[in-house]
Amino acid sequence: MKLFKTTLLAASLLFAGYAVAHTDEFLDSQKSPHDGQIRMTDMYHLELVVKDKELTVYVMNHANEAQPSAGMTATATVLSGETKTEVKLEPAEENLLKGTGDFKTSEDMKVVLSVTPAPMTVRYTPRQKAEAPATATTAKDETKQ
Repeated sequence: MKLFKTTLLAASLLFAGYAVAHTDEFLDSQKSPHDGQIRMTDMYHLELVVKDKELTVYVMNHANEAQPSAGMTATATVLSGETKTEVKLEPAEENLLKGTGDFKTSEDMKVVLSVTPAPMTVRYTPRQKAEAPATATTAKDETKQ
């Protein structure tokens, strides 16, 4: 029984660390391979790169290694200021989905990406980085200085 409890505790800690490692805040704190914003799905890391009126999504595994985009399509809903624009993305290269649209980039820009065939929905804030919440230890340390 003691071995079971120890094994269960170890497995819980292992999976808890995995879940924390893939938060938006964590992903935003890491250097992305193509200078975009990465979000996680069950099977993939999807990196969104926004340039002018073009959206590029790099399809990668959880180690940020290229994965085939063949057979995938996506629709991006771009929210920028008061404007809402739909952009269709199609496979462009081995691990890319690309599309163009008449949207403007702004600091408050948001992109909701829906990918098929495996239904995946991912939310991006390409001009903003998610911030990790301050810890109680950090607040105490700052008051001592």
